[in-house]
Parts: sequence; structure tokens; C-alpha cells
Amino acid sequence: MTIQFPGNAAPFIATSRNILVSQGITLTIGTDFEEYRDIVAEERPMQKLGAPFDPDLHGLNRSNAFWLIGRSEDGELIHTQAAKRVRLSARPLSGYLLRQFRAFPPPLKGVDLARSRFRATPGTHKINGMAAYHGEFWVAPERGKYRGVGLAPVLGRTGMLEMMQRWDPDWIYGFILNVVAYKGFAARIGYLHLEPSVLKWVVEGRDAPIDTFLAYNSREDLEYLLDIPLSDVVPEAA
Repeated sequence: MTIQFPGNAAPFIATSRNILVSQGITLTIGTDFEEYRDIVAEERPMQKLGAPFDPDLHGLNRSNAFWLIGRSEDGELIHTQAAKRVRLSARPLSGYLLRQFRAFPPPLKGVDLARSRFRATPGTHKINGMAAYHGEFWVAPERGKYRGVGLAPVLGRTGMLEMMQRWDPDWIYGFILNVVAYKGFAARIGYLHLEPSVLKWVVEGRDAPIDTFLAYNSREDLEYLLDIPLSDVVPEAA
């Protein structure tokens, strides 16, 4: 089945391009994760490469994964995100994560994988078939320059549209730390479903575990989301 947008993606692409141009941002999409690893190591030292996109741990190539970066007019790295295809078939995400959740740790030192845990949420029982894992979402921290100016909806939806055009997945999912989720991050980048306490990570030197939300969209959610005019979610796009 191929996704059919009620209109089509052209209005979104045109409007998002105008927003990015107005901010002086250029997007690049690639599939060489050794190149991406080098970019992250050199230009995003404050957040290390996430394990799901480490080419030493996973066979990532043009058929099953991509990365997306944004640069300023000066060539400065101001945004990253990445996605990879996950074939669940008839097995739900809950069964997959029961065995594989340790492959999705937060990008922090000292994570105790043996003491961390996964809890199945209602969404993990529903998600199956062809899925896409969405991660590595980062925006440069200069608030008022790249954060808080309406870029998150554009960048999030751009990544989701790329996943749909490449793989037409039944579902897109990701994990969001509580501290970020409570600030409305998932809603801003375009996730319609959010479920708490899916992954709990024990980290050495921290008094309390780090808790995460599951964020996800179905194909139908994405059809609805990508048909909403950007002017409805980014006032500056009006």
C-alpha cells in the first residue's frame, strides 16, 4: 500500500523550503553512517552518536536507513535526525523490544543495561508490520536563533515525509526522555501519540533512573499530519 495524501506533499515541501530559506538553513540527507558518525563526533560533541545509528553495531545502508542534517549560512551544524527501517512482520513492537530494548539506550555514559527495563505500553502491542525508528533529533541550543522560532514542526515533518517516501512504513516510532517530553517536544515535531514509562534507564552516578516516553504515528496519522497546512502549526508560515 502506498500512502495517498488528501492533497499532496507539494504544498508542505514548498512552504517548509520557504521557512528554511528564511532562516538560512540548508538540509542534507545521506546514507553513509560512517560519514554521519564523523560529523557528529566533530560537530556535535555535546551529544554522542546514539547506539541505534552506530555503523559499528548495525548494518546501515541506503536501503534501510538515512540521516538528515541542517547547516546555517555559515556552514555550522544546527540540526540532526536519523531513521532506520525495522521489519516487525506479525510480531508486535512489544515482543521485539522485550528482547531488543537494550539496543536503544540514551546517548549517555554509564548506562547500566542489566538494571534497566522495558515496560510494554498499549502502543507497543499495536505497532507491527513495517516500522521506522526515528531518533538523533537535535537542534542547536542557541534559543531564539534556532529554537523557539517554529523550526521543530518543519524539521520533524520533513524527516517523517522522507521516511514515508522511502519506505511507506505502517508506523513510525521513537523514544523521548521525560524531561524533553514534558516540554511538548513530541507534539511540536509531529507525534500524535505519546505513552509514558516505556523505557527506564539506570545510569551510574544518578540517584533516579531516566524515564522515557514512546512517541508514535500510524500511516493514517501521517496522512493527516502532512496534510495540515504548516501555517496552522507555524504562525510565521502564514
